[in-house]
Amino acid sequence: MKLVVRVRLLPTRLQAAALEATLHACNQAAAWAAGVAFEENARRPLELRKHAYAEIRARWQLGAQAAQHAIKKTCDAYTTLKANLRNGRYGRPGTKRHTRASGKPVAFRSEAAQPYDDRMLSWQHEQQTVSI
Repeated sequence: MKLVVRVRLLPTRLQAAALEATLHACNQAAAWAAGVAFEENARRPLELRKHAYAEIRARWQLGAQAAQHAIKKTCDAYTTLKANLRNGRYGRPGTKRHTRASGKPVAFRSEAAQPYDDRMLSWQHEQQTVSI
């Protein structure tokens, strides 16, 4: 059974800046991975991981799990785009809107959500703190 917990973080200014920097790095890594996925036509996690994982770890200095999540997020975005194109949400193939949506890599906002899981967090219950 998976337990989902909603918590409110109360970071210091320095901690908040570090969290924001991590969020931006994860989204930059995902955007870069989207470009690689588009160029290499590697839209599945294992395929994209072969092309992007080491570079994401090195360039953005992300942890292993954060790099995995950036790759997964990219693949999920391409899966959603493919479903939307197939279902006609961007018009028929050949139209300007369809061509614009399918003719470039997906993009991620710098403030886009980044998933965290138990492999990225450690809880210190007695001190009421969490390490990300």
